[in-house]
Amino acid sequence: MLILAKTTLAIMLGFVISVIAGFVIIPILKKINFSQKINKLINVRHQEKQGTPTLGGLIFIIPSIIALIMLYIKGSITISHNLVIIVFVFLSYGALGFLDDYLKLKRKNSISGSEGLKSWQKFVLQVVIAVVFYFIYRSYGGTGDLTLSLFDWNFPMGWAYGLFILLVLVATSNAVNITDGLDGLAAGLSMFAFAAFGLIAWNTTWLDGYQELAIFCFLLIGSLGGFLVFNAHPAKVFMGDTGSLALGGALATVAVLTRHEFSLILIGGVFVIETLTSLIQIIAIRKFKKKVFLKAPLHHHFEELGWVETDIVRLFWSAGFILAMFGIIYGVWL
Repeated sequence: MLILAKTTLAIMLGFVISVIAGFVIIPILKKINFSQKINKLINVRHQEKQGTPTLGGLIFIIPSIIALIMLYIKGSITISHNLVIIVFVFLSYGALGFLDDYLKLKRKNSISGSEGLKSWQKFVLQVVIAVVFYFIYRSYGGTGDLTLSLFDWNFPMGWAYGLFILLVLVATSNAVNITDGLDGLAAGLSMFAFAAFGLIAWNTTWLDGYQELAIFCFLLIGSLGGFLVFNAHPAKVFMGDTGSLALGGALATVAVLTRHEFSLILIGGVFVIETLTSLIQIIAIRKFKKKVFLKAPLHHHFEELGWVETDIVRLFWSAGFILAMFGIIYGVWL
């Protein structure tokens, strides 16, 4: 019963602070003209979104941290090294996305993204984040083993586990970023994914600070719910790379810390499919000069087929919800 009460409080706290943050931050973004420039290659209906403020990830990043601080001051949570890791990755990836967004907006070139951070600069910063993650993780007894809980298999990786952490962080953050193309799509899918991992975290009683890890997930769910007040169709703000990279980084981190990295493939199945469709399209065009999809990622393919944006989002949300439920069954029960 206490777990349910803590979960409810975390969601409510995140939601309330996020809604308040939205009413404060959006007018500021409009005033300083931090607005999205829509790529003309995307479906023509997206041109209506021209000028919508971006950097909206701040609406759920800041409230999540404020809520954590409030709970710590009240004595409801304690600081563990695992909580430090996830907050560090969450903020670091958010800062990385913020810098990229800021440079694009400052240089008025959000079409190609070439005027944001260069690929090698992003990668170097991501390597630094992964190194810090790995250092803290191993300093407090992290095993460096890759676990497949269904069959109770452990694969010792040693120092190579650091490379694995980098791979999971980069892949997941990019997957969420690619999926963030329709109003409310990435935010809603992230809520389902963090709900699954929040419950998985509650079940990892062997993990130091498992309760705080779970509470962080549910705080973020509440904050994302508050963000959806402004990001649901028609969106009044976009999360930008600031939000999508932070979400992907945090999602990857909780999967690694709870040793449910393979569960991430199932729980984040829609993110995986979106990424694969983009990859398949790129390979098909470059190698065979043909398209597999009308447009990639997959949500743009449905748009080209004439689907209404809200119907696509509902379909993808439904798929994300079902996959998250299967992930809970696998991660908690099996």
